[in-house]
Amino acid sequence: MLHPSPAVTKLSSAPKPRPVAQPATEDRLALPVGTTLERYIMRKQTEFPYATGELSQLLRDIALAGKIVNREVNRAGLSRITGAMGEQNVQGEAQQRLDVEANIRFIRALTNGGECCAILSEEDEDIVQTGNHQGKYVVAIDPLDGSSNIDVNISIGTIFAIYRRVSRTGGPARAEDFLQGGRAQVAAGYILYGSSTMLVYTTGHGVTGFTYEHSLGEFFLSHPDIKIPAQGNIFSCNEGNWLDYPEYVRGFLTTCKERRLTGRYVGSLVADYHRNLFTGGIYLYPATTAKPAGKLRLLYECYPLAMLIEQAGGVAVTGRTAVLDVPPTKNLHQRVPFFVGSAELVHELQAAAE
Repeated sequence: MLHPSPAVTKLSSAPKPRPVAQPATEDRLALPVGTTLERYIMRKQTEFPYATGELSQLLRDIALAGKIVNREVNRAGLSRITGAMGEQNVQGEAQQRLDVEANIRFIRALTNGGECCAILSEEDEDIVQTGNHQGKYVVAIDPLDGSSNIDVNISIGTIFAIYRRVSRTGGPARAEDFLQGGRAQVAAGYILYGSSTMLVYTTGHGVTGFTYEHSLGEFFLSHPDIKIPAQGNIFSCNEGNWLDYPEYVRGFLTTCKERRLTGRYVGSLVADYHRNLFTGGIYLYPATTAKPAGKLRLLYECYPLAMLIEQAGGVAVTGRTAVLDVPPTKNLHQRVPFFVGSAELVHELQAAAE
């Protein structure tokens, strides 16, 4: 009679893994789906006794365009809309195909929504009139920040600021509608197109984040009250420009390295900002020898991100001055130095600038 070897006996006597219990169908159906952006906006609208729905509609229009751009970003390699156009935009930067695509999508959505009377875009030299002359709001927007990174599958984003117009309704918007200053923003935010797509915004009452659920085609509330840590362990900048940075910036970065802080730089403003918002840190884009006024645009990049970071408990400055207190000039594409992030780190940088 043959007897099994000890190894075989041990193997055959080993307990079989238990199958992972799956919730019954009726239990899974009972689980809440979550709060959609649409439902959240409607609920918050009731908290303002004089709200009439225009701002809520604007946020929905921006979310709609964000969904469409998200679709184009996800299939960009297949639809052959990556790469440069071979032209420059009004900023003197190489214009990407997706820049043009995103610009068209946001302009169409905001025009069709009916509440926005004019748009200031990074991609257009002049104000874009939507024809909605009765509209009470204007939108300043960078339709696709960091679009050159799409070819290598790196996160990119959209940045927007919303103002209540000050010019007379019934006619076209004017430059003064966009030159009210950062404190006049009624809403601001960004959309991140990454491993998951998120819409993060503020209306001056805290910062809220929504994550896009592709199968349902909806943004769902995922981060109800975002706060940036007061201190952080990350500094984000293009150290290739080190020799062109002001002395106080180099001194601050040297201190960061001596304290063994971590350097992280994606090269997409929204991606770097988003990471630091959640983990704590500081993003730096100083003035350089080549760009003595700075590189980032005040009205549709720095103002909205500064409003959002302040609502999250952080700080944004151009050096000594708070970004939201920088007066706009007549240049709609005005540039400024930009430092944004955790309060303690930014205050350290301010002290170094004095």
